[in-house]
Amino acid sequence: MGMDDKTILHRITELVDEEHRLRSTAQAHESGTDDEAKEQLRALEESLDQCWDLLRRRRAAREAHGDPEAQGARPVSEVERYLQ
Repeated sequence: MGMDDKTILHRITELVDEEHRLRSTAQAHESGTDDEAKEQLRALEESLDQCWDLLRRRRAAREAHGDPEAQGARPVSEVERYLQ
């Protein structure tokens, strides 16, 4: 991902806004979410998990006097196994 904390937080905000938009649209149609919307929501949630994980690891590296720039995004398969 190669982003600084501000850019990561901005990306998180964009993803959350998009997630809210998709959920609002689904509720407005009262039919629930279709398969395409469900896939979009799943992809958004995975991207959010990756961003939050990267931000946490960058902050942890900084607190441990490490290099936050050395942190990179982990694969979805790894991040998705974490309990929130």
